[in-house]
Amino acid sequence: MTGWNVGKILKVSGGYWHACTLHAAVKQDLFSRIQDGHDRAETIAEVSGCDPRGIRTLLDALAAMGLVVKTGSRYSNTPEAKDLLVKGSSRYIGFMIMHHHQMVERWSRLDQVVRTGRPEREDGAMDEEERESFLMGMFNMAMGIAPGLAHEIDLSGRRRLLDLGGGPGTYAIHFCLANPGLRATIADLETTGVFAEKTVSRFGLGERIDFTPCDFLKDEIEGSYDVAWLSHILHGEGPDDCLMIVRKAVSALEQGGMVLIHDFILNDTSDGPLFPAIFSLNMLINTCKGRSYTEAQIRNMMDKAGLKNIRRLPFKGPTESGILAGEL
Repeated sequence: MTGWNVGKILKVSGGYWHACTLHAAVKQDLFSRIQDGHDRAETIAEVSGCDPRGIRTLLDALAAMGLVVKTGSRYSNTPEAKDLLVKGSSRYIGFMIMHHHQMVERWSRLDQVVRTGRPEREDGAMDEEERESFLMGMFNMAMGIAPGLAHEIDLSGRRRLLDLGGGPGTYAIHFCLANPGLRATIADLETTGVFAEKTVSRFGLGERIDFTPCDFLKDEIEGSYDVAWLSHILHGEGPDDCLMIVRKAVSALEQGGMVLIHDFILNDTSDGPLFPAIFSLNMLINTCKGRSYTEAQIRNMMDKAGLKNIRRLPFKGPTESGILAGEL
């Protein structure tokens, strides 16, 4: 970011006002209520169980932000809000917004975390609402990437895919949809199993995708695979554990197998791109050792794990994620 001035600095400083406005609207499901035909502040307040003045003020702020359109005393969704913020839309991202909302209090104590070097909440435990927001948020975000990405990456001839730490298995699902001869295993904590199996069943892939409970920090990986997909798991761990995870994935590969690592990848001076750099602060707040890694650091892990022909794929995600590939 360049060209700093008073206005730009204060816009960043007060940026949480915009975020909290969006969070409140999603938490009250205002966009879905508008889509259901409740287009006046009074009726939206009634069906939401909220104060009419509060709802009107919130709706007017959303109109000023360009997320809803106000015509007289009626409100309607913009096409973008209808697409992304109405429950039931295939592109709904409200769960990820709620995940962000649940982290606001922790982010407000970033100065303390920077001083102590310890995460704001060391146990890392999530309650049921947080777990749902996180897992559904991961599913929603991956649904915006996986269908196209599955056709960009050539897995022709591959027979068995390991989706390590795959959560709901969104990528495993779309890799299998794009490659009819492929079978997959989602390996993740036991608590995600029911959710993963429900998601796989929704796509009619129960006979080709299975789930196995696995804590990749403690357990060895069962089975034999010719491709391993590691999406957004390295940033949660420190360098030593990341190397161990990559080595475990490689140990489960057949000769000629491939590892694909998808994450928020920093440049080799660690000062960009912006999202991976800011995301590294999120890991400082929420984990003991997690961080964003540079491309050189991930390449080094892959090399130490015995992978060859390590290369960066041309893919670039909407939040500046990237993919590194290597072969055994």
